[in-house]
Amino acid sequence: MVSEKIILQVLAEQRDEIRNYQPGKLVSRKEESYFEWDSNLAQVVIGVRRSGKSTLCHKVLQDRGVRYAYVNLDDDRLADIKTEDLNTILSCVYQLYGTDVPYLFLDEIQDVDGWYLFVNRLLRSDLKVFVTGSNAKLLSGELATHLTGRYNEIRLFPFSFSEYCSFHHIDTSGLSTKADAEKKTAFFSYINNGGFPEMQNLRNKRGYIEGLIEAILQKDIQKRFKIRNVEALRKIAHHVIDNSCHEVNFDELSKMFNLSDKTIRKYLSYLQQAFLVQVLNKHSFKSMERIRNTKSYIVDPGLQNNRENSMAAENIGWRLENVVYIDLLRKCANEFLDVYYYKPGPKNKEVDFVVCERSRALELIQVAYDIDSPKTFKRETSALIAASDALQCSNLTLVAFAETRDLEIDGKVIHIKSALDWLLTEKDNNWL
Repeated sequence: MVSEKIILQVLAEQRDEIRNYQPGKLVSRKEESYFEWDSNLAQVVIGVRRSGKSTLCHKVLQDRGVRYAYVNLDDDRLADIKTEDLNTILSCVYQLYGTDVPYLFLDEIQDVDGWYLFVNRLLRSDLKVFVTGSNAKLLSGELATHLTGRYNEIRLFPFSFSEYCSFHHIDTSGLSTKADAEKKTAFFSYINNGGFPEMQNLRNKRGYIEGLIEAILQKDIQKRFKIRNVEALRKIAHHVIDNSCHEVNFDELSKMFNLSDKTIRKYLSYLQQAFLVQVLNKHSFKSMERIRNTKSYIVDPGLQNNRENSMAAENIGWRLENVVYIDLLRKCANEFLDVYYYKPGPKNKEVDFVVCERSRALELIQVAYDIDSPKTFKRETSALIAASDALQCSNLTLVAFAETRDLEIDGKVIHIKSALDWLLTEKDNNWL
């Protein structure tokens, strides 16, 4: 248990911290529109550690001009908080903010056992509750049972390319040669350094990323899942980061790390639950085939370059594909759409992404950084044409770096879009 005196001291310091927030100077993020202010639902923001969850909540609360209390549970002095301490926290909140405070923001709450029961009680008392967490299990199992659908889930990623440009004051609407050059420079900086908000103005980006990965492994995985072989977990994590955009070969990983297939799958699941890794399933009408065949991507491109012994970032095509996938997840987040990759057989040509509404394919997307080579161009376009016939989808997109144009092949139109144009477009209107 943690004493009331310590809790009161921590919460008083946190109250003073939020008074320094200046929301007008922060980058606007599209997830701000996902909050449901007129509902009685808990607003739950989840995402990888340091993606900006806390800042997002502070910004929307302060922009709206509401009075709220703040409790950050990711404080070493509150590390031993137990279920029975939550009522003491509430008492301290009332002492500091008044008993009529209408909003309560609970930051990084996932490690407190039984927290969902506490939130449910707060909701029944007509408090408006904001919650953040860095683990996907925040919205599974017991939470879904105890809150019985009384929450609005908002997933937050690190900065998109558009948000990155906004942060660095890059003119994305200009048509001049200078504006175009600035956008291209920003793009290469983005795929090298990534979009973690706190890292943007740091010189020691490597130190930041290495520290972040360790925090995720230790706080969000090792501690939560009681991992004993931490070194194996660390090696697998770095291997997956190095090999993003590839199919996961569990047999190979099992032999490489001398671990059982079951353990490898568990570790990958933990990396996914901590949002470090995003997993893409194969498009198939057979459930078992979708589950067994997966590709892995990393949540932010900056994770590849800024690590010790990092040799994985030489292929710019893979980095572009990774960025496109994460942006697809953002674009699909509020549209209730699914994304898969398409590969009907080992000798068939692969299509990087299939956007689906239930079982219906809405768009096929291929990613290739450079399509100047006739061989590359034919490989990428023929894969789209073949998949178009198989999936009965005529909305075909090829994301390349440099050009935007429409091309007709075999009676089908392929929309070739520059990576810059595609990334700076909010969503695909063809989905509507």
